[in-house]
Amino acid sequence: GMNLSNILNMRVFTAIASKLKKQKITRLNIMADKDQSEGCGTKGTNNGYRKIEKWDEGSITELASIYKRVLTLIGEDPEREGLLKTPERVAKSIHFLTMGYSINPCDIINSAKFKEEYKQMVIVKDIDLYSMCEHHMLPFFGKAHVAYIPDGYITGLSKIARVVEAFSRRLQVQERLTTQIRNCIQECLNPLGVAVVIEAQHMCMQIRGVQKQNSVTTTSAFTGIFLEHLNTREEFVHLIGSKLH
Repeated sequence: GMNLSNILNMRVFTAIASKLKKQKITRLNIMADKDQSEGCGTKGTNNGYRKIEKWDEGSITELASIYKRVLTLIGEDPEREGLLKTPERVAKSIHFLTMGYSINPCDIINSAKFKEEYKQMVIVKDIDLYSMCEHHMLPFFGKAHVAYIPDGYITGLSKIARVVEAFSRRLQVQERLTTQIRNCIQECLNPLGVAVVIEAQHMCMQIRGVQKQNSVTTTSAFTGIFLEHLNTREEFVHLIGSKLH
């Protein structure tokens, strides 16, 4: 059996271990409070930024009822657990994917239009692009490369990307999307010339139909100096193909 000395030693050890555990918990609680007070993204913390998504409840409800019917028509059970909220999720998703209809691209450019005497090429390339094919309502995605040569005014660089986003978040064909981006920048900023190239993969010809997974579609559109001067156009094509960064 255990002698008195061993029993006392075990009790002392247990008491010390218990005290250390309490100290550790206290330190963790203090650190958690400190993190919350410093605004590290803890729930309930006000750090000066909050993203709020707003949906039209009537439209979401009507769309959800339609998608619920679609689930039934394809042979699914919309009442099973995994699909109960799917109609509402899809309704919100389609609104997000087509939110460009509610955005005025020219207003985007005019919101950050600055007088500047710079008259060389401005290129924003490798802009991520996600759009929806209007024929099958399947995604197409890729990169947009946009350039313009200012004539007294420039616009914020992010505004070029936002114009691409405004037109791409609609039911589209790549050809029209390319010319819409070009026309918007030309008409709203009135530069000496605009160049737009889009490279995209289309799910409608990758996962259905002809099923060519490695196909890439390239479209281009130009105005002004880019049309009139071959050297300027070639410089643009060279720069968007170069890995300078």
